[in-house]
Amino acid sequence: MKKKLFLIIGAPGSGKTTDAQIIAEQNPDTIVHYSTGDLLREEVASGSELGKEIKSYIDNGKLVPLQIVINTIKSAIEKADKPVVIIDGFPRSVEQMKALDEMLKTNNNIELVEVIEVVVSQEVAKERVLGRARGTDDNVEVFNNRMKVYTEPLAEIENFYSAQNKLVKINGERTIEEIVADMEKEIKEKAGI
Repeated sequence: MKKKLFLIIGAPGSGKTTDAQIIAEQNPDTIVHYSTGDLLREEVASGSELGKEIKSYIDNGKLVPLQIVINTIKSAIEKADKPVVIIDGFPRSVEQMKALDEMLKTNNNIELVEVIEVVVSQEVAKERVLGRARGTDDNVEVFNNRMKVYTEPLAEIENFYSAQNKLVKINGERTIEEIVADMEKEIKEKAGI
């Protein structure tokens, strides 16, 4: 069975993880949701060779190499017992995007159907991440760094998926119910479920 893959990207505070979780919960027979961090942790917990390799990087405080991340994602999608897989927060960089694209080109079991971008302004993202109360400068600094990491490769990622007619933008500045309803409709229509 060919798996249908949906990627959800968005700024910190855009709510992408929550949206994806709710959609998976509402469609337990057809949709599964993963975040990249969860996948790496699950692979470690499984005790597989790949898991042991990942653990050695994490234990030494090193970034898990890109190819291993891609293999972990591939393995999880192939093992998923649902036809539709949602992964949020990936790709985060142009390198990740290219590596994922290479993996998809050589894999007939996975079809990238769509990349959904949850769009929020920097002000809204900041307010959500820092809470209504203005925190210390540290929090602002951390947020600004996370925002920079997200926005720097964004145009290139958008162009790449737009060129494939796979990018859809959803307004993330509405109620969670509205966003989830939109996203769920989009995924079900495109996945044909």
